[in-house]
Amino acid sequence: MAQLPEPPTGKQGWPWTIQTNPSLYAGKTSWPKITIVTPSFNQGEFLEQTIRSVLLQNYPNLEYIIMDGGSADNSTEILKKYSPWISYWQSEKDGGQSNAINLGFSLSSGEYHGWINSDDYYLENVFFKVAGTFISSGVDFVYGYGLDHVIATGEVKETKILPFIDYFIKIPGLVQPSTFWSAAIHEPVWEELHCSLDYELWLRLVKGHSRKLIKEPLSVANIHEDAKSSDPKMKAKWEEDHQKIWAADAHGTAYEWKRIVFLNRIRQKIYKCLHLI
Repeated sequence: MAQLPEPPTGKQGWPWTIQTNPSLYAGKTSWPKITIVTPSFNQGEFLEQTIRSVLLQNYPNLEYIIMDGGSADNSTEILKKYSPWISYWQSEKDGGQSNAINLGFSLSSGEYHGWINSDDYYLENVFFKVAGTFISSGVDFVYGYGLDHVIATGEVKETKILPFIDYFIKIPGLVQPSTFWSAAIHEPVWEELHCSLDYELWLRLVKGHSRKLIKEPLSVANIHEDAKSSDPKMKAKWEEDHQKIWAADAHGTAYEWKRIVFLNRIRQKIYKCLHLI
């Protein structure tokens, strides 16, 4: 933290004036390389928080790639400010978020992957926990809970999820910035999608592979009026993605959809009754 630029005036706590203690990594001499990709476009309000949450993990074998789509705000200034600690960054017009993600991972040399958007951020000690889980369990996919921070009200909500089982994989639930996977199973994001790119990726990437749930929040999503998930103007784009994903030449019709939803509701009630979630 002493090497990074000073945080903006008034910013306190993680990831501004707090860092992951480097001594956490002292017990092991070799840590697997983790590649993090951040796609960004005109998110200067949040970008610095995202960057610091990655760098202040103090992870000893990190590759950090930021693909900015040619922002017109202060994003470039922030990227230049932190450029000595970023493995690669560029700011030029691209084909949108999905294209930026694919471009970023095409440069990856890491053993494990994660992607975090430029209006989200990781929580403290996350890379230590995730890398430790990969090492100890030998799984292909690690995922956890998440927090939603509503900018307008300051409210913070926790999103807990059930174990991600193949039969229920069609039920949206994974917290995108709280997911990490082995480079051995990596697949590109479907670039025709605008909103549901992560959901569709999980349908292809996770099914049939071993996975491990970390039952605690790993990331924070900043909920604001320009976010795709909360912008009512994006409703048509969400529906367009839905039609593409379940088209006959894509994933096809989910014939057991009602049964899957019904059984998943029962599963949720069982987990809650047994205090497993």
